[in-house]
Amino acid sequence: MEEPRWLDAEELQTWYTLAGLLVRLPSALDAQLQRDAGISLFEYQTMASLSEAPERSMRMSHLAMLAEGSLPRMSQAVGRLEKRGWVRRTPDPTDGRFTLAILTEAGWEKVRETAPGHVEATRTYVFDPLTRAQARQLTEISRRILRAVDPESRCPGERPAID
Repeated sequence: MEEPRWLDAEELQTWYTLAGLLVRLPSALDAQLQRDAGISLFEYQTMASLSEAPERSMRMSHLAMLAEGSLPRMSQAVGRLEKRGWVRRTPDPTDGRFTLAILTEAGWEKVRETAPGHVEATRTYVFDPLTRAQARQLTEISRRILRAVDPESRCPGERPAID
């Protein structure tokens, strides 16, 4: 059996730092959204994705992919958003096997009132501590890691236009 490729001291420090970031950044963004808007980060990402789609409508399966979540998780989140009147579901008129999630007018207003606080938190936690050059490096580093994790997947920053 081949010896594992153990991390050296520098790599171990990098890994611990990255692992901490992967846990703490989403938690910090989620806490801001819960405190200021009463919604989770996943719910906000769901509504924000719908807000950018044509007619603020998208198949649930595509929405789950954009939000980096499973279809069951997306279905639960959309169910919570439906109860609050922010999203509704309907069969896809072009193919009844699929379900569309549609951002309601009340949901659009919720996104519009929530976005400034979320953007400010994102700036505070991610962009303010970095120079422009470091932010570009972070983009490239993140893309490389994402491609290594899932070579077939498109990086979130490389989202295709939704027709």
